[in-house]
Amino acid sequence: MTTTPDPAAAAQTLYVESTGNEDPDESAAPQEQGKPKSHGQLADMWRRFRRNKLALGGLVVVGILIILALLQPFISPYDPYDQNLMNTLAAPGGNHLMGTDALGRDLFSGLLYGLRLALKVGLLTMLGAMIVGTGLGALAGFRGGIADALVMRTTDIFLAFPFLIGAILVVRTFGSSEWTVILALVILGWPTAARLMRGQMLALREAEYVEAARSIGASDWRIVTRHILPNAIQPVFIYSFTSIGIAVVAMASLAYLGVGVPPDTPEWGRMINMGIEQVQVEGKDYLWMFPSAAICVTTLAFAFVSDGLRDALDPKLR
Repeated sequence: MTTTPDPAAAAQTLYVESTGNEDPDESAAPQEQGKPKSHGQLADMWRRFRRNKLALGGLVVVGILIILALLQPFISPYDPYDQNLMNTLAAPGGNHLMGTDALGRDLFSGLLYGLRLALKVGLLTMLGAMIVGTGLGALAGFRGGIADALVMRTTDIFLAFPFLIGAILVVRTFGSSEWTVILALVILGWPTAARLMRGQMLALREAEYVEAARSIGASDWRIVTRHILPNAIQPVFIYSFTSIGIAVVAMASLAYLGVGVPPDTPEWGRMINMGIEQVQVEGKDYLWMFPSAAICVTTLAFAFVSDGLRDALDPKLR
């Protein structure tokens, strides 16, 4: 007598083989059983990450920058806003490690304050763009149809618009402040994250383990958050570290052009602008070289960390 295969049982078997979870409604496997595997994966990722010497060096630099930014109120020798018109354009050395600017403000204190501001804007911009872009990209990739067309055409409009001009328009519309700069960079930065997430969702939504979960009654929310999103987030997560450096450069560019943060704010781009005015004066190159170097070091450090994360999260690249 021939037995007819049960489709539900076959789907359940495929689901268990793909996910290792017998009950799709269980939130997770027991913690005791998950710890060794999780620790092993983290150790393996760290081993691949530290093979990249540039990435490891970038991580060290990022750590140092974060510590300096957190300690800025305590280690700044002077108030970065204090002006001393009796001691303008002082050369590096003595009481002023990096000299003073045209208003007599301590350049080293200004660089530390600018570092704190740059990391704040970069991290908040990254979080905002990642949240908005990931949400809309996941919606477009998983749902498809009208939702996909609407989100993708919107991203096309934002990506076609010149980044710097768009940021200037947003800042001019809402006023100059660090929060306005963050808003402008989030508005113009989410489309890239959305495109990355959409591509991953399209590639994974028809995977066997997703079909198995769907066939045994798992909800769309559970399928996306439990099975697709953890596997699709990798390229967005890697891009997010690069976007921090992009945000730092964008804020400095806005400040250099005279928009963004208020005029009296010690910000790297504005410090470069003031230093360029003295470029014809012999011996005053430090006014623009120090803030320029700060931008380069910060941007490269996050770029190197992003490159190391790509190698660590995707062993196929090695």
